[in-house]
Amino acid sequence: MDLSQTTAIDLLNAIAAGRLSAEELMQTTLDRIASVNGSANAIVALRDPDELLAEARAMDAGPNRGPLHGLPIAVKDLVNVAGIVTSQGSPIFKDHVPQKDDLIAARMRAAGAILIGKTNVPEFGLGSHTFNPVYGATRNPYDPTRTSGGSSGGAAVALAAGMVALADGSDMMGSLRNPAAWNNVYGFRPSWGRVPSEPAGDGYLHQLSTLGPMARSPEDLGPLLDVISGPDPRQPYGDASSAVSPVQAADMRGLRIGWLDDWGGAYPFQDGIRELCRDALDVFTQLGAEVAPVAAPFPADRIWDSWVTLRAWSVAAGLAELSENRAALKDTAQWELDRGLALTAMQVHEASVARSEWFRCAAALCQEYDALILPSAQVWPFAIETPYPTAIAGTAMDTYHRWMEVMVPVSLIGLPCLSVPVGFGVEGLPMGMQVFGPRGSDARILSIGAAYHAATRWPQKRPA
Repeated sequence: MDLSQTTAIDLLNAIAAGRLSAEELMQTTLDRIASVNGSANAIVALRDPDELLAEARAMDAGPNRGPLHGLPIAVKDLVNVAGIVTSQGSPIFKDHVPQKDDLIAARMRAAGAILIGKTNVPEFGLGSHTFNPVYGATRNPYDPTRTSGGSSGGAAVALAAGMVALADGSDMMGSLRNPAAWNNVYGFRPSWGRVPSEPAGDGYLHQLSTLGPMARSPEDLGPLLDVISGPDPRQPYGDASSAVSPVQAADMRGLRIGWLDDWGGAYPFQDGIRELCRDALDVFTQLGAEVAPVAAPFPADRIWDSWVTLRAWSVAAGLAELSENRAALKDTAQWELDRGLALTAMQVHEASVARSEWFRCAAALCQEYDALILPSAQVWPFAIETPYPTAIAGTAMDTYHRWMEVMVPVSLIGLPCLSVPVGFGVEGLPMGMQVFGPRGSDARILSIGAAYHAATRWPQKRPA
C-alpha cells in the first residue's frame, strides 16, 4: 500500500468494508514513518508502536466508532492531547504531558481516529518556518535544504511524504495555506467560527486564528472538517453550517473567478510565482469559468496596519502569562509580546474599524465573483538555516512576517480559503494559490477546489 497515493476516503472505506484492518493500516503507517521521518522530522513525540498497534487491534475488535474509524492522525503540536507531550516547540513546555484532550483532539478521537503523536511547529506557532529548540527543523520533502513553511509545516510534510492521509492544522496568518503551497498539498482555512477554538480564556475578542484540515485532495478535507466543525456550547460564537461531505466537484461553467494578482503592485513576489499561478488560472478557464483580473479593492496598507495591531494584541494575550519567562522566548515572540502589551484600547478599536471596512468591501466584491484568487506565498521555500526572509525582489521587509502579507486579506476577516497546488518552479519547488469567498461559502470553495483537483492532481505528481 502506497500511503502517498491512497486517499483518506479510500482507506476509511476499506476499513469500513473489512478489506483493510486498522492494525494493517497502523503497521503500514509506522513503517512509512520509520522510513522517511528521520530526514523529514515532521512527526514528533510519536507514541510507542506496540501501544499504537494494540489500540488499532482493539479498534478492529469493536464497533465502528465514527467517520475517522481506525485512521492514524498526528496532531499539531499546539494542541493538547492526553498522554502525549505538547511542547508548542518551546523549551518551557518540552516535558508537558496534558491530562486531557483539547476540543479538536477530543472530536477526532471520538470519531475513531487513532492519535499517534504530534506534527512539528515553530515555537508557539509564530512564523511560517517550522523550526524550534525542542525538536529542530522540519525539512521540505522536495528539497531537504529548504523550509517546509509553517506553522503547520510538520502536518504538510507528513502528508506530502505519505506518513499520514489526513492532518489537522491551524491558521492565524497563513499557517494552513503557506505550508500546503510549499509541500504540494491542500490546506483549508474554514470560515471563522465554523471550527471552535479551545474554550479557555477570552471567547469574545480575538477573531483571527482558526483550526482546519489538510489533505492531498479537497474531497479528503471534507470528513475531517465535518468532524471538527460545529458549535461548542461553552463559547459565544459558533457556526452550525451543514456538513460539506461528500465534497463533489463543482460545475465550473459560467462561474466568475476574480484574480487579484499582486494587489495592484502592493505585494512584491519572487520571480516565477505569479506566472505559475496565472498558468493555473487557465485550468478554470478550460473548465468553463470566466477568469477576470481584479484591481486592488482596498488599500493594502490599511489591511496591514490593522493586521499587525490585532495580531500583536492576540499573540500578547496568549503569551502574557509567560512574561516572567520573557528571556526564554524567541526574539519574534518577545517582539509580539512587547508590541501587544504596549497597545492602547483605542488603537485596537481603530484597527478593528479598518477590519470592518475591509469586510464590507470584500462582501460587496464577493457578490460579483464566485471565488477570488491570490497566490499562497510571495517567496519560494527558502534555506532552512534562514529564520525568515528580510527582502523580496529588492523590497525590504520591516517585520519578521511581512513576507507573508499576501495571506492577510483573507486572515483579517475570517474568510474560507483553500490553498491549491499550482505545480513546480524551475528548481522543482512547489507553489500554490488561495481560492476564497464570502464567510459561509466553505462547501462552495471546496467544490471549486475539487473540480480543479480533478483536472490537475498535482499532489500525485512530482517535478520533472
